[in-house]
Amino acid sequence: MEDLHKRSIRSFVLRQGRVSDAQRRAIDTLLPRFGIAFAPQALDLNTVFGRQPDKSAPKILEIGFGMGETTAVIAAANPDKDYLGIEVHTPGVGALLKVIDAEGISNIRVIQHDAVEVLQYMLPPASLDGIHLFFPDPWPKKRHHKRRLVQAPLVSLLASRLKPGGYLHAATDWEEYAMQILEVFSAEPLLQNTASGFAPRPQSRPLTKFENRGLKLGHEVWDVLFRRK
Repeated sequence: MEDLHKRSIRSFVLRQGRVSDAQRRAIDTLLPRFGIAFAPQALDLNTVFGRQPDKSAPKILEIGFGMGETTAVIAAANPDKDYLGIEVHTPGVGALLKVIDAEGISNIRVIQHDAVEVLQYMLPPASLDGIHLFFPDPWPKKRHHKRRLVQAPLVSLLASRLKPGGYLHAATDWEEYAMQILEVFSAEPLLQNTASGFAPRPQSRPLTKFENRGLKLGHEVWDVLFRRK
């Protein structure tokens, strides 16, 4: 954690984005129902999702869910699991909240805050069964690589929040970043690769419209899937 503070690593860079009227209404009316306010204290995840202690469910974290398309599809298909999504950009938060409400999805909660601070202060060690990092910003220019989400200090923190046997799954359509992700995950002593290199896309990760369009154009996507030892 000390390294994270020293380097001031954040899991995002804020960009301006237009918030539609519908997204703003969702923020105003639905975030109090499905959102969790940041606070520097550990969450009781069963309480957050309305689960009784004797009826706990696997807890999956998604960092940077974008507009929430994949998050909603995965959660709706797996009602026996709970999904905690972190995103800082208001249009994406509003978009996901709209879908949660429209489709009656009850197993998603949203935190609009920096993921590093959420991991440090709100999620206890060994509290998660899985973590998703789907299509993080590749920051393609070399001088911007230091802004990439996947760096060794953060991966160490992520690994510490996984239960033994829990998984860390990243996906990217940027080959050079995929190589970096594989290298950083491989260097973390708490993690073990589930494949000999890149993993086949698990059926549990649905194809997005963006990804489908890219595949038709011949673009590749790389999945990296590790487990906590």
